[in-house]
Amino acid sequence: MDVQAWTYLIVGLTFALYIGIAIWAKAGSTKEFYVAGAGVPPLANGMATAADWMSAASFISMAGLISFMGYDGSIYLMGWTGGYVLLALLLAPYLRKFGKFTVPDFVGDRYYSNAARTVAVICAIFVSFTYVAGQMRGVGVVFSRFLEVPINIGILIGMGIVFFYAVLGGMKGITYTQVAQYCVLIFAYMVPAIFIALQITNTPIPQLGFGSEVAGGGYLLDKLDGLHEQLGFTAYTDGSKPMIDVFFITFALMVGTAGLPHVIVRFFTVPKVRDARVSAGWALVFIALLYTTAPAVAAFARYNLINTVSNTQYAELPSWFKTWEGTGLIAWADKNDDGAVQYVNGKAFAGKPAFAEGQGAQGQRLISNELTDNDNELYIDRDIMVLANPEIANLPDWVIALVAAGGLAAALSTAAGLLLVISTSVAHDLIKKQVNPDLNEKSEVMIARISVAAAVLIAGYFGINPPGFVAQVVAFAFGLAASSFFPVIIMGIFYKRMNKEGAIAGMLSGIGFTAAYIIYFKFINPAANTPDNWFMGISPEGIGTVGMIINFIVSFIVAKISPAPPEDIQELVDSLRYPKGAGEASMH
Repeated sequence: MDVQAWTYLIVGLTFALYIGIAIWAKAGSTKEFYVAGAGVPPLANGMATAADWMSAASFISMAGLISFMGYDGSIYLMGWTGGYVLLALLLAPYLRKFGKFTVPDFVGDRYYSNAARTVAVICAIFVSFTYVAGQMRGVGVVFSRFLEVPINIGILIGMGIVFFYAVLGGMKGITYTQVAQYCVLIFAYMVPAIFIALQITNTPIPQLGFGSEVAGGGYLLDKLDGLHEQLGFTAYTDGSKPMIDVFFITFALMVGTAGLPHVIVRFFTVPKVRDARVSAGWALVFIALLYTTAPAVAAFARYNLINTVSNTQYAELPSWFKTWEGTGLIAWADKNDDGAVQYVNGKAFAGKPAFAEGQGAQGQRLISNELTDNDNELYIDRDIMVLANPEIANLPDWVIALVAAGGLAAALSTAAGLLLVISTSVAHDLIKKQVNPDLNEKSEVMIARISVAAAVLIAGYFGINPPGFVAQVVAFAFGLAASSFFPVIIMGIFYKRMNKEGAIAGMLSGIGFTAAYIIYFKFINPAANTPDNWFMGISPEGIGTVGMIINFIVSFIVAKISPAPPEDIQELVDSLRYPKGAGEASMH
């Protein structure tokens, strides 16, 4: 069988599995729809949390970023992993003890304010839509390459699958589907990594291969440093970012991801507070499998790519190059008319290549982009590195198809969790809590299902018609989560004097500063987006850390000069820090 046949077989089997689980785990109550009946075993919840956490960004993009950025790419590795540890240690057990389904629910009840709840709902919906649009686009890219269907058709297929098990099963269906998706994605990630580690370094453990000698002699990282310097790039193991920016970006990613609502809600699905801690530990083990492998995958892919493509005659390039060229995610322009691919430091095109369909690869012409005046002739989208890695390494067709199934599992698992957050925020935090408190359980589940359906359609629209500034919006989302949710949750748990005035003032000031900074440099005056113009040398990607600090300071000062919260709220905060008993998730 060829790659496409293997892909249809493996992806078809995994989709059938997901749909079967959704039918088996159909939700019949609000508790099952929102928190899977709070009866998920810690081991299963750990797997589901890992799948929820590791989106298409982790599976597809992270190794690609590290592959091209080298040392500087470690900010994503440290930030996302550190964010999970922060969440597991400082937030999850206490939120589980509080016994609410959602972050806006916690904010509204802890700060005895519907205004605070509404701000939190807006933040949750914005962050969730930002991420889910990216997941749907990732689904489309995988389908486009491996099933040879247009990206938009791929997105529609993904929408249909997510719609089925998210609307039918709610959190119960999503949880057990995510257990299956974790098994698929980790197997799909590790198998090619092990094959390539053996191929390049003669060791079956990718993490060890990362620091081992290559087959022809010399250490892998030393070889990469040499190749990079020959091509005019910074040495792979050297960083080019200022250390203050590295710190602030890493910390913004940590506190931003620790405040992501679709992961926090996972800790409400276990029976006891102790189970929340145990499942957090299991999730860290399952996440570590992929995250400790990613730097090795990045280095292997970079090494193979340079050795395969650089200074090679186009006519002699392997078939994978021309297959991916058809997707527009890799492109070559023969600037010096020598027929060879010159890959050196610099952009090949003034913007992302856009090719006319139906033309031959070598004869393709740019529609809207101009060639740059440097010697680089190769455009490579970083997101293809993990997906194309098995093909670059000439692995068997079934391994290539397996990676496609893994990428889809990662994207769909996170998309489902995010869609549920959106539906819960609308049905529970807005309608049930504020518009119609007398809403019965059956009606609330129906509204939640309608909200999921609407969210799927909106997410699909943004996947098919992504805004031109989607990369900037991702930075905005991290900054928003870092500067809004994290301080409010931390102070809500550990500072009983914290009141609604402080929480609202802190959220608005943190969000306001972060939004203004990012909008100015990313949208209003992108020409000024240079280290010389940044505040203290901090990039827009790292400014969420400053917004978080502002939030903390403003919250503390306003709480000090305004009335203390009611006595029952202060007693509630005291009880949170002594997690005795289970504390069932409640809707009241």
